[in-house]
Amino acid sequence: MNSQKDDLRVIVLAPTGRDGSLICHLLSSKNISCVHAVSAAAAALEVNTGAGALILAEEALTSQGIELLARQIAIQPSWSDFPIIVLTMAGEVDAESQRRALLRQPLGNMILVERPARPETLVSTVLAALRSRRRQYQVRDYLAERLLVEAALRQSEKLAVVGRLSASIAHEINNPLASVTNLLYLMGRSSSLDETQAYTLAASNELARVSEIVTQTLSIYRQNSKPSLVQIPEIVNSALALYKARLSSAKIVIERDFRECPPVLALAGELRQLILNLVGNAFDAMWNGGTLKIRVAPSRERSNGSRPGIRLTIADTGVGIQPEIKEHLFEPFVSTKGNTGTGLGLWVSSGIVQKHSGKIQVRSNSSILAAGTVFSVFLPEQPHFAHIQRAIASAG
Repeated sequence: MNSQKDDLRVIVLAPTGRDGSLICHLLSSKNISCVHAVSAAAAALEVNTGAGALILAEEALTSQGIELLARQIAIQPSWSDFPIIVLTMAGEVDAESQRRALLRQPLGNMILVERPARPETLVSTVLAALRSRRRQYQVRDYLAERLLVEAALRQSEKLAVVGRLSASIAHEINNPLASVTNLLYLMGRSSSLDETQAYTLAASNELARVSEIVTQTLSIYRQNSKPSLVQIPEIVNSALALYKARLSSAKIVIERDFRECPPVLALAGELRQLILNLVGNAFDAMWNGGTLKIRVAPSRERSNGSRPGIRLTIADTGVGIQPEIKEHLFEPFVSTKGNTGTGLGLWVSSGIVQKHSGKIQVRSNSSILAAGTVFSVFLPEQPHFAHIQRAIASAG
């Protein structure tokens, strides 16, 4: 069903007598745009092109006509509830009228007008249906605008992640480059071929390390639209590589517990951003040193059909999260860092987990004796990405 414009014209399907032409003449006299469809197939085509409402004479509701229109109604986007005005036959409720009512149920949002209807009644009903349709278009536009705003916020948070990592990356790159400079100096002064070859190999290894750091940094920007099979421990290690210097200088000990796990279907770039957000939060919470424990293990989500998947646990011995903040932790612009945080990191992280059909949970204690925070992320082996595409299409 075409939803790219605010099309408020009325489709009229009244195949017998002069009803169709008379209704169109009446609506046109009230400055209501309308189209006279000669068959259910033609009406379905017009509805697909775009319309505000459909006026349907009950005698047009053959089983084939209902099937054609119902198929068109079934594919409408989530914001849409296309109004259909059915001109019913006069008479008391009997077995035949109940049968006809049952047959037209697949048509969804129906307004019944019994014939013969006064012109004022029909026009008033049409105007009410068009007001409803106009509100639906407003909801469509709101959803589309919200998606654009959320996309901009997520991009903003991605840039903020890169900004927070810039000092660490500069330090990580500076060390191997300094080593390469020293090795080149030693190569120039060496008179031994074996020594020169050893220096060359060491310099090559240091440059490979620089290349790896740059690659991991650029991967944050990449948006691979097609999911692929990824190993979660590999993504965790690549994210930790970007924090290595800062964690070491802050006297934070990393404890890895990577169990044997199958690969999961995922968007690797987004999972890396998720892990960077969680590790970054843990780092900020342990300003006076501590332990960062990361576990990757096979798991099942027993609350949702016992789906097989991977559970990623990131635990820190930091200051913890206050209860009043924890309650709203995954909402936008909620931060535990005051003016130093954007308040978008965990909101974006939650969205990434939802996109992967997973679940994210948090436990935290802010008491002095047992402070710390644990984030638990469950990722199914086979997430359902199709619903994201449908949501985007519905708002389009």
